[in-house]
Amino acid sequence: MNKLTKQLVAALFLSTAFYASSGEFGVQTARASEVLSTSSAQTAVIQSTVRLRTAPSVSSGVLSYLKEGETVTVLEKTNAYFYKVRTADGEIGYCSSQGRYISLTGAGAAPQPSPVAPAPVPAASGAIEAVIAKGMAYLGTPYEFGSSRSDTSTFDCSDFIRQIYLEGMNIKLPADSRQQGDWVKQNSSAVTDISDLKRGDLMFFMSYRGSSPAAYAGIDKSAQRITHVALYLGDGQILHTYSVSSGGVRVDKLSASWTSRFLFGGSVVH
Repeated sequence: MNKLTKQLVAALFLSTAFYASSGEFGVQTARASEVLSTSSAQTAVIQSTVRLRTAPSVSSGVLSYLKEGETVTVLEKTNAYFYKVRTADGEIGYCSSQGRYISLTGAGAAPQPSPVAPAPVPAASGAIEAVIAKGMAYLGTPYEFGSSRSDTSTFDCSDFIRQIYLEGMNIKLPADSRQQGDWVKQNSSAVTDISDLKRGDLMFFMSYRGSSPAAYAGIDKSAQRITHVALYLGDGQILHTYSVSSGGVRVDKLSASWTSRFLFGGSVVH
């Protein structure tokens, strides 16, 4: 073996021994992975009080409430409706990704879902369809004002809505229509234009004053008391119950009377 060959062999041996003993190559790889993982996180500011949940679903438990102005770190966009976030105190949970609740700061796109998929949760549209399916199964169930909240043999309007959301999404809404209206305002966004409603939204109405729109002219609807609630099906149809004579749970078209009585609506899912 000549001198040059010996030098090359020695250099190769020393290089191999160094990397094997220090693990430097593996450390560098791991550090690169850490940088990529960290860089995907993004800071955000809470725009309006929102629940921090145990899972990316409106039916999951509530860990705490994120307050307006609070800064959080968005770890990932878990699905179309939720961010996984870490609070300043280190608490990790899930909150709504809607812009009215949270706003990403700085440049760059929103964090994307983690390569490891979270536990599957129903999409909001699928959950709404489950609620509607539960409601349709009760078609014809007799109307009873002040019906028992523990008996599904009869319903009044708010009892019916409460029951189908409980069965379809495991969401326990308040027991009466006025409290349900307050719940929507506090947990979602009130919609006053019927054309902005989505399938599955709740609709709240004032007292009947006549079938003509003129009977409701000049009324300050913001000051009116809620007397009825229904579920919007889309295409101008509602699922509800309102009187014994109407035959109980039924689907109706939004007539001029119902449209004139409409106060506001909104989504239960956010």
